[in-house]
Amino acid sequence: MQIHLKTLGCRLNEAELETWSRDFQAQGHSMTDNPEDADLLVVNTCAVTEEAVRKSRKLLGRAGRQNPNARLVVSGCYASLDPTATAEAEGVDLVIDNKDKDRLVEIVSRELDWEIMPQSATEPGTTGLLERGRQRAFIKVQDGCRYRCTFCIVTLARGEERSRPAAEIIDEINRLHQEGIQEVVLTGVHIGGYGSDIGTDISNLIRQVLAETDIPRLRIGSIEPWDLPEQFWSLFDNPRFMPHLHLPLQSGSDSVLRRMARRCRTDEYRELIQQARSQVKDFNVTTDIIVGFPGETESEWQQTLDFVEEIGFGHLHIFAYSPRQGTKAAGLPDPVSREVKRQRSEALHQIGQKAKEAVLKEYIGRTLPVLIEGRSNQGWNGYSPNYLRISVPGTEGSSLENRILQVHINDFSTDRQLLTGNIFDHTK
Repeated sequence: MQIHLKTLGCRLNEAELETWSRDFQAQGHSMTDNPEDADLLVVNTCAVTEEAVRKSRKLLGRAGRQNPNARLVVSGCYASLDPTATAEAEGVDLVIDNKDKDRLVEIVSRELDWEIMPQSATEPGTTGLLERGRQRAFIKVQDGCRYRCTFCIVTLARGEERSRPAAEIIDEINRLHQEGIQEVVLTGVHIGGYGSDIGTDISNLIRQVLAETDIPRLRIGSIEPWDLPEQFWSLFDNPRFMPHLHLPLQSGSDSVLRRMARRCRTDEYRELIQQARSQVKDFNVTTDIIVGFPGETESEWQQTLDFVEEIGFGHLHIFAYSPRQGTKAAGLPDPVSREVKRQRSEALHQIGQKAKEAVLKEYIGRTLPVLIEGRSNQGWNGYSPNYLRISVPGTEGSSLENRILQVHINDFSTDRQLLTGNIFDHTK
């Protein structure tokens, strides 16, 4: 069977898609990038914002129009929050709840009564990640979240926390490394809660991965700042654990953070960043900021601008607040107007851009190991260990893709928000 997979939303959704791809191929099926060629369409939906819900609905409608003869399977947060409406949508054959996502391939095979082709399943070959131009794989290590930030619908959609056994994760990473993957990112809904249900924690998992795999680069996805265990920074003593964290802040105002039910205040966040920068060489921190949370005053917003400017983030993900039915924040008074959110977003963007340029300038004259991921009109592009994008000139007649190369940094591009350099060493 020909299968086309499509996802919206977070890195966890992407990690799930990669797992499904491997599992389908292990059953003897093949993947296609063209939905019109597929016998089965699988859509992994998102519901983090009203816009994500709209896009999920649109994606389902488009899937049915592109290939009305294909079977359509839907999963993800949007489908799980309203399974009845999703199941009744035109063309949908099967809805799989988030709690059953790990068994999606098994359920599809059973419910749709597909024949398995064992002769194909036994043939050697890669999973196709690299064929899609992927050098980095996302590994789902846990699902669910115990916390209830007032703006978040995802924890309701994903359910209780569930952790994968470390041995299973390590086997998956070793298999991917053998297939050519150079870098893996451990992901989850609440990655800092990993192991709470199986008697371990995220630090132990990272140590095990570093000890029991040879993957050149290991990262973790977005982690809440209050979840970092004691002695966490010592993990970066291993150069294979990349010195970058995405630590969601959401607001630089403590009064707004209280209304969000966040568990980290600005003074605690500041202390974390100071510890990281004093103990981890080249540490880069990126974050999320929600603009226009209900009741956000001019004074509270200015506190956010001041705090963001003080910290100096390597990158900002800026989100205009969007009410989600079923969350506590959706019922809070004093909504912020769309125009005010637009103005505040623009002001924050300017501060973020200035901070990012300041970070980039620090690396001019340095030589950094860069994982080359692809080519654009300007040359080859990749990322440093601390997740700074770097561009190098194209080399005539040779491919640099999926190689870790030493690059001497000589400048940065303001327009493209990246570093530029030249390859220093072809031997790695």
